[in-house]
Amino acid sequence: QVQLVESGGGLVQPGGSLRLSCAASGFTFTSYYMSWVRQAPGKGPEWVSNINTGGVSTRYRDSVKGRFTISRDNAKNMLYLQMNSLKPEDTALYYCARSRPGLYDYWGQGTQVTVSS
Repeated sequence: QVQLVESGGGLVQPGGSLRLSCAASGFTFTSYYMSWVRQAPGKGPEWVSNINTGGVSTRYRDSVKGRFTISRDNAKNMLYLQMNSLKPEDTALYYCARSRPGLYDYWGQGTQVTVSS
C-alpha cells in the first residue's frame, strides 16, 4: 500500500533552518509529481511547493519563494524540503502528498514545524 512518512520537523527560532524528509513506498515514485502541503492551527491546508517526476521543474507559493527548496532523490524514493530563514508564519503541520492532476491522492501523517523564539 502507499505510504508517505515525513520527518525532520521541530522547534526552531525565527531565521533558522530545517530540512523535512518524506520516505515514499508502495508505488512507483518516479511516476508521480510530489508536493508539500501545510496546515497552520485553525486554518485550512495550503499548498507549499511541488516538483515534477524528474526533479527538474519546481514551483513554490509566493510566501516561501527564495527561502524553501524542494528536491527529490528518485533512487531512494525520498522527497525533501529545505526551509531557510524560517518565520513564525511558517508554523504548521507539514505533509508530503502524492500529486495527480487536480488532487493530492495520498498524504503522510505530517511533521510539525514550530517557529518561535
